[in-house]
Amino acid sequence: QVQLVESGGGLVQAGDSLRLSCTVSRGTFNSYNMGWFRQAPGKEREFVARISRTGTATYATDSVKGRFTISRDNAKNTVYLQMNSLKPEDTALYYCAGRWYWKNNYDYWGQGTQVTVSL
Repeated sequence: QVQLVESGGGLVQAGDSLRLSCTVSRGTFNSYNMGWFRQAPGKEREFVARISRTGTATYATDSVKGRFTISRDNAKNTVYLQMNSLKPEDTALYYCAGRWYWKNNYDYWGQGTQVTVSL
């Protein structure tokens, strides 16, 4: 069973930075495209960013472009989300997810890590 474990969340002030990590075990990490999603209270889960299995292609949703950066280290089976200039509206439960590179849907999900940004 593939396992994804997120870490790095916390309570920060607006303008601060956080780096989230997601480590994948019992899988073939370098065959997965990886993504970060988030869900705020009372809202639907939304896509944040994704990265190809080789790390050469990335994409982020407009609301975080220029502030968040997704990266990965295939030697460590880990994907990262560097979040800078955090805003209160970034407050959410952040999930990482993985999918086989030839698939469109994400097969594997972590439990999430909470990010709370105060004014």
